[in-house]
Amino acid sequence: MNIEEYRNYCIKKSGVTESFPFPKNLPNVLVFKVGGKMFTATDVSTYASISLKCNPNTIDDLRAKYPAVTLPGYMNKNHWNRIVMDNSIPDSLLYKWIDESYNLVVAKLPKRVRLELEI
Repeated sequence: MNIEEYRNYCIKKSGVTESFPFPKNLPNVLVFKVGGKMFTATDVSTYASISLKCNPNTIDDLRAKYPAVTLPGYMNKNHWNRIVMDNSIPDSLLYKWIDESYNLVVAKLPKRVRLELEI
């Protein structure tokens, strides 16, 4: 998956916005949000990794099974993974993990916001 495929996949999801919310400290970090809450991010200057929200019950298993799945740099290590974009993870699995991250965030949004996302 290249950066264009990543961006296109994320931005097509219902209610998603994209921004560079850290202009002083991390000016190249592109963040995708739904309902104002982040579900994935990457540094557009390198696209060396992506950060994804993960189910806390499976996070350690993913890190053990896939060497490219590591501790996040800036996010909560109990809820986020950093995926090194070294082509060792199949695109189909990356898309699945992006979906799971989006769905985890949507599930925590207020009911009114969730209903607005159902188009």
